[in-house]
Parts: sequence; structure tokens; C-alpha cells
Amino acid sequence: MAWIGKLGGGVLGYMAGGPVGAAVGALLGHQFDRGLSNFDSASVFQDRARVSGAERQQAFFEATFRVMGHLAKADGRVSEAEIQTARGIMHRMRLHPEAVRRAIELFTAGKQPGFRLDQQLAEFANACGRDRALVRAFLEFQMDLVLSKGNIKPSEREVLWRIAARLGVSRVELVQLEAVLRAQHSFGEQRHANAAQRPGDLAQAYRALGVESGATDREIKIAYRRLMNQHHPDKLVSRGLPDSMLEAAKERTREIRSAYELIKERRGLK
Repeated sequence: MAWIGKLGGGVLGYMAGGPVGAAVGALLGHQFDRGLSNFDSASVFQDRARVSGAERQQAFFEATFRVMGHLAKADGRVSEAEIQTARGIMHRMRLHPEAVRRAIELFTAGKQPGFRLDQQLAEFANACGRDRALVRAFLEFQMDLVLSKGNIKPSEREVLWRIAARLGVSRVELVQLEAVLRAQHSFGEQRHANAAQRPGDLAQAYRALGVESGATDREIKIAYRRLMNQHHPDKLVSRGLPDSMLEAAKERTREIRSAYELIKERRGLK
């Protein structure tokens, strides 16, 4: 995915300064691409051992739903549609009844005017922020909420940028994450809606893997393996993802695998 940074930087640059901004953004994105592999493969900080697996799981669960509640109220109010969207995410996670009740309590707490986002993120970072796979999974859950509603509102994007910044994630990386998640959601919806594949499915499959249609077979295989490694349910649980959220991770890997299988079939890959 050596083009992701250039694409994300170009998009942000164009939004800020038109064609010239896009060129500058693409140049900065190129530098991001060069360091991306090292960033993804970075080891967990040495003090991770101070936090037990159970503590990481609790911190992840609590932060996920409190921050989700705060994000839902980014535009000043939480609509019934947003509440239903949050409940839908809980349903897709297949949380057991007790976990659903706790998630709703946390979501409600995050909606309150006195909720301290920075303090919550600091607590999350202390327990889980050293592990980039957990940070990525956390951001994906937050992004799921806003993407499920359609377009991201400016107030929501500001909160997402604030969250990412507190967790050491750049705006370029957040743009990359959004683009891939949008494609994965779209491909997943198409997969569930019709058994027969349409021409547009292949284009979405490439986007779901974060590659261009002109990518080489090797680049496609690398992108697939990388995504599967990032989202492998057992690995995430061992790192600190709560067991109650395991199904959500499994669904993500199913979407990634389906996209790869379609590309593999069309290209005749072995």
C-alpha cells in the first residue's frame, strides 16, 4: 500500500489549498509511505507488561463506548437514528445481554456535558495505546459509528481528528483508514445484498484492500496479508481486545477475505 500516504496527503492538501496544496500533501504523504511499514511493525513499548490482559480488555471496552457516545453528540445532540446506529453496532458485535447493558451505560456517560474526552483517551492510551493494532481497532469502531450514518459531519471529523491526535495517529493515516473502511463496508453490503457479483464489486474489492486496480499481484498479496494480520481475531484478543468484541473482528476479516477472493478469482491468482 505504498500509495496510501500520497493519496491521503493529496486529498487533505487539495481540501486545504487546491492543486498546489494537493501537490504538497502528496509529497508529505510520500514521506509517510516510506515510514509506514516500520510504523506498523513497531513493537509494543516496554512498559506494556505493567498492564494485565484483563485490564487492557476492560479499558478497551469502556473507552470504546464512552468515546462513541461523545462522538455521537459531536453535533450538539444525539438523534434517535444515532442511538439505533450504536445499538446496531452492539448487535453486530453480538454482545451478550450483560455486555449490551454495560455498553449502553458507557455510551450514555459519554454523551454527558461533563464527559472528559482527553482524560478518557489518556486512560485508554496508558492501557492500550502502546499497541498500534489495538489503537487501530479502537479507531475503526469509532469510525463505524459515523460511517454507518453516511457522510461525516465537520463537527464529527474534528472529534475524530482530536481522538487520533491523542493516540498518536496522523490525519493522513486517519484518511487512509476511512477510505479502506468505506470500501469494506460497501463491499460487505454488496456481498450480503446479492449473491451475483456486479462489475462494480471488483472496484470496491480493490479499495477494500487499500490498493489500486493497477497494483501488481505481489502488492495485492502483501496488502491482503497485512490487513489480515492487523485484524486477526485471536491476535487482537491476545493483545487486549475484549472477548465480547471478537465477532466484530471476525466479520472484518470475512469482508477482507471476500474482497481478496474476488480479486484472486478475476486475476487467476494462485
